[in-house]
Amino acid sequence: MRNARAVASVVAFLLIVSLVSTADVLKLTVDDTIQPISAEYVERGLEAAQKNGDTAVLIELRTPGGLETSMREIIEKIVASPVPVIIYVSPSGARAASAGFFILESADVAAMAPGTNTGASHPVMFGPFGSSGQSDEVMKEKITNDAAAFMRSIVEKRGRNVQVAESTVRESKSFTDKEALDDKLIDIVAPNAQELLKDLNGRTIKRFNGNDVVLNTSGAVHPYDMTVKLEVLNWLMDPNVSFVILAIGLLGLYVEFNHPGAIIPGVVGFFFVVLAVFALDILPVRFAALGLILVAFVFFALEAKFQSHGVLAIAGIASLTIGALLLVDSPIPQLRVHLWTALAVSVPLGAITVFLMGIALKARQNKRVSGIDGMIGEVGTAQTPLVPEGKVSIHGEIWNAVSSAQIGAGESVRVTAVEGLKLRVEPSRVQVPAPQTV
Repeated sequence: MRNARAVASVVAFLLIVSLVSTADVLKLTVDDTIQPISAEYVERGLEAAQKNGDTAVLIELRTPGGLETSMREIIEKIVASPVPVIIYVSPSGARAASAGFFILESADVAAMAPGTNTGASHPVMFGPFGSSGQSDEVMKEKITNDAAAFMRSIVEKRGRNVQVAESTVRESKSFTDKEALDDKLIDIVAPNAQELLKDLNGRTIKRFNGNDVVLNTSGAVHPYDMTVKLEVLNWLMDPNVSFVILAIGLLGLYVEFNHPGAIIPGVVGFFFVVLAVFALDILPVRFAALGLILVAFVFFALEAKFQSHGVLAIAGIASLTIGALLLVDSPIPQLRVHLWTALAVSVPLGAITVFLMGIALKARQNKRVSGIDGMIGEVGTAQTPLVPEGKVSIHGEIWNAVSSAQIGAGESVRVTAVEGLKLRVEPSRVQVPAPQTV
C-alpha cells in the first residue's frame, strides 16, 4: 500500500513538473512594416512554439502597415496555429495601423497598451511619386469590398464588433486603446506584457475553429529572435538601402567597364548588384523603374562623350531619381525610396560617372607611348643609306627600315608604320642630338 502511494505521488509530481515546464510562452516582436520577412518571421515563430510545446505565443506588434499579400500570409498562419496567439500593441505610443489592424483582429486575444492606437485600414494603391494612385471608381470599390469582406470574416469568428471593425476599412477610422476596448475591437488593455499574461492566465477563449481553450500563461516567457539571415534580409527590405546598394553595384560595374582589368570594382559591383536584386526580388518592384535607372547610366556616358554642357548629365540624374522613386510599388511611405535618398545618390553618382567616363575617353584619345604603337611618329637616325631599304637607329635600337624616298646615312627619319620587325620611315626635319661624351 505504501509503495503504491509512493509511486502515485511520484507520478503526480512528475506530471505537475511536466505541465509546469511546458507552460511557457514564446514572445515575438514585430516592429517594422508588414512585408515578406515579417511574414516568414511570424511563420517560423509559430512553428517553433508548436514544436516546443509552448502554451501560447505573444506577438508584440507595432507597425504602420504594409503589403496586403504579407498581411494575409501572417493571418493565415495565426488562424491555423494550434498554439493560441496573443497580439499585444505595445509599448505606449505604438500603433497597429492598416495591415496591423487586420493582424490584431485575427488573434485569439487582441490586446493594447495604454496610449496606443489602431485602425485606418482602408486599402491604398501606390501611384507615381508617392501619390495614392487610386484607380477608377469601379476598381476602387472592388478592392474596398474585398478588404471589408476579409475583415468581417476574421472579426465575426473572433466574436468582436463586426460593424465597427468594417468602418476602419470603409471610413478609415482609427481608435485609441480605450475606444477599441469599449467598441469590443480588442479583449484587454494592459500596461505591460507581464500584467497582460497574468490577467490572461486561466481565461477561457474561443479558437478560430470554435473550440474553447483555457489559457495557461503562467510559465516563463522566452523571446524568439530573428536569425542572422532574416536580420540581413529585413535590413535589405528597406527600399532606401536596396537602392543605395544597387547604385553602388552599378557604379562598380561601370568603373570596371571603363577600366578593364581593375578587377576589384567589377567584383564589388557584381556582388552588390546581386545583393540588391535578391532584395528587390522580394519587394514589389516596377521593372520600368529599373529601366530608367539603367538609362541614366547611358545618359552619363553620352555626356562624357559628346560634352553637352550638362544637359545629358541632368537628364541622367532626373532619370535615376525618377527610377528610384518609382522602384518599389508600395502603399505606405515606409516601403518606398525617399526623395532625399534618391537625390543624395543620383547627383553624386552622376558627377562621378561623368568624371570617370571623361577620363577614360581622354585616355583612349591620347597617343600610346609604349609597345609597337608607341613607335609611330618617333624620330631616329639612318645608320645606312635607305635606297629604299637600310637600317635606322630608334631609341638606341637598330631596326630594318624601308623609306618612301632615298635617305643618306646620318640623316633624320620619322617612323610612319610598323610592319612586323620592319619600320616604314620618311625623311624628317627634326635632328636627333648626338650623344654627349664625357
